[in-house]
Amino acid sequence: MKVTILGVQIDSVTTEKALKAVADFLTEPRGHAVFTPNPEMLVLARHRPLFRSALNSADLAIPDGVGLLWAARLLGKKLAERVTGTDMVDRVCELATQRGVAVFLLGGGRGVAERAASELVKKYPKLKVVGAATGGDVVKDEQGVPVLTSSVQEMLLAAKPTILFVAFGHGKQEEWIQAHLHEFPFIRVAMGIGGAFDFIAGDVKRAPGWLRKVRLEWLWRLVLQPRRIKRILTAVIVFPCLVIGERLGIIRTE
Repeated sequence: MKVTILGVQIDSVTTEKALKAVADFLTEPRGHAVFTPNPEMLVLARHRPLFRSALNSADLAIPDGVGLLWAARLLGKKLAERVTGTDMVDRVCELATQRGVAVFLLGGGRGVAERAASELVKKYPKLKVVGAATGGDVVKDEQGVPVLTSSVQEMLLAAKPTILFVAFGHGKQEEWIQAHLHEFPFIRVAMGIGGAFDFIAGDVKRAPGWLRKVRLEWLWRLVLQPRRIKRILTAVIVFPCLVIGERLGIIRTE
C-alpha cells in the first residue's frame, strides 16, 4: 500500500517487507529503483518537479523518517514503521551475500565509499564488492538531468554490479537513477541512500538507540553537524507546517 504525503508516494512497509521486495527485484529481468524519502526530501520535491517525478517513479519508496509516520497519521493514513536507509543498506548487503550477487558503492565524499565498503566486507566477509568510487563530478545536462563522467560510466559498465548504492545526495541521486538506470541492464536494484556511507564508514556516528526511539535523532545530528541547521529546520519546522496545511486543505499538494 502506498501513502501520499505532499504529493509524494511512500510505501507502507516494515523493514522485513522492504527486504522481501528487494529480494524479489533480484529475480526480475529489469532494474528497480529503491528510494528513501524523508521529510526534507518531500519539502524539496514541492519545488522541483523533476525530483518529485523521480521519487514517484520508485519501485519501492521506504519511509526514512519518523516525521513521515506522524504526517501519515495526521492525514488519516498509516505507514507501518520507519525504515532507515542506513539499516537497509546493511540488510541488502546481507541479502547480497546470501544470494552471491555483486554490489557497487557509488558516491559520497572522497574515500568514503571505499571506507564504507571496507566496513561492510568486515561484517560480511563473503560480500562481493566490485567497485567503490566517489562518482566524480556529477553534473547536469541541458535538460537538468544529472550525468556521470565518462570514466565513472565506464567503471560501472566494466564492474557489472547487480546492486548499486548511489550516494550523490538527495535529488541528484534519484534523478540520476530515474534517467540512467536503463543504461545498465545488469543492475537489478539501484538504491539512493544519501549519507548512509558516512554512517557505515564511521565518519559520522549515529544517534544512540534511545534518542532514535524518542525521535530526537535530528538533535543529535545538529550537535554533531551544526552546518546542517537549515536542513534540520526544514525537516522539523517547515515540513510539519506544510503537512498541517495539506490536512486543512490550504496548500496544494501537486
